[in-house]
Amino acid sequence: MFKKIFFAMLVALTANAQAEGFYLSSSDVQGQISNDQVFNSFGCTGKNISPQLSWKNAPAGTKSFAITAYDPDAPTGSGWWHWVVFNIKPTVDHVNTGDSGKSMPKASVESMTSYGSNGFGGACPPKGDKPHRYIFTVYALDTEKIEQGADARPELIGFFLNSHAIAKASIMAYYGR
Repeated sequence: MFKKIFFAMLVALTANAQAEGFYLSSSDVQGQISNDQVFNSFGCTGKNISPQLSWKNAPAGTKSFAITAYDPDAPTGSGWWHWVVFNIKPTVDHVNTGDSGKSMPKASVESMTSYGSNGFGGACPPKGDKPHRYIFTVYALDTEKIEQGADARPELIGFFLNSHAIAKASIMAYYGR
């Protein structure tokens, strides 16, 4: 009898953990991009501060994480990469507000953005354009390290992220001006 109850509890706990899934949240990004996450150039006058992000329930086999911020509505024909971070250790489960360029997790790499610089580059859609979508994604990867440096283009890192993704979790916010 005890074995049956124990087994039933184990199955219920496993099902609950699987039902929760890989999850991303933020205390900073909640529906609308705030002035803190707006770029401070290209005609925009924001603070250009990277947002806090937390993730949980990474799938088994996760060997590292990566983060991207992407605007699919940029009038480029290929979108705009606002943040690309990879080689985040599997023991890390968050980044704090303003960590970009300062105190990112040890051994992580912040590579090039579409702005042509490293680190977080905030929202800055063209004036009068419809509000753009900003998709923040954390990737659970099946590799410990992506063998690229901080000068790697975001499209190249995107290729590696999609090649090694076990799971992805995203949140989206909007910004227009």
